[in-house]
Amino acid sequence: MEALDWLVGQWHGSGIGEAAAYESWLPSSGGTMVGSFVQETPAGGIMFTEHMYIAEDAGSLVVRLKHFNPDLTGWEEKDEMVSFPLLAIEECAVYFSALTYRCDGADGLLVAVRVKGAGEAAEELVFRFTRIR
Repeated sequence: MEALDWLVGQWHGSGIGEAAAYESWLPSSGGTMVGSFVQETPAGGIMFTEHMYIAEDAGSLVVRLKHFNPDLTGWEEKDEMVSFPLLAIEECAVYFSALTYRCDGADGLLVAVRVKGAGEAAEELVFRFTRIR
């Protein structure tokens, strides 16, 4: 987990439709980093949030997350989550299946996620953040 220490902190930037987005990561605790994400609407309300873990799993790492609507109802069923297994770690970059975190300049973070709805073609969403703490 030490290889991901650069991710710890609070980040602000642009997300879906260039609307504001926020991401925060806490230092590792017991082999797990806990994070949260907020995607705002263009009008400044909450579009959705995520509760995220980067956890040790079978000698590797995995990102597990759950999505929530503005009223805190979940997208996934109670015991289900979205998982992204680790593909590779580089200095200041970590690649999970369909999800990438990498440094973007001195105090920047780029997050790219590949999403696909039912019957839709996959698309990549890119979030660009600047460290605020």
